[in-house]
Amino acid sequence: MALNVLGTELAPCSLEPLTGFFRDGCCNTNADDHGMHTVCVQVTDAFLEFSKSVGNDLSTPVPQYEFTGLVEGDRWCLCMPRWIEAYNANAAPRVVLEATHVSVLEHIDLDLLQRFAVA
Repeated sequence: MALNVLGTELAPCSLEPLTGFFRDGCCNTNADDHGMHTVCVQVTDAFLEFSKSVGNDLSTPVPQYEFTGLVEGDRWCLCMPRWIEAYNANAAPRVVLEATHVSVLEHIDLDLLQRFAVA
């Protein structure tokens, strides 16, 4: 059983759109997940614009990967380093603590994550 940053069972992040490194709706990870897709976020237009500006366009559909593109309000398993990058650029999206993998605490303090928690 995977845990979240609160020490309880990892909750699903999103089934629509389907997210996660394993495309199972959860922000689970393993050694093959070099991007560390472990932070469950609720995206905003500002974050999507930031991400596109640094080379990761999450808003444009990519049909060959069955990716419809994200819109404000969608939840997504974001790469942990990208969340830190967005935070440093004042563009960090809100975090769904119950669906964010415990491994994130090795890189981001819980206090900071709680400041960005989805209400």
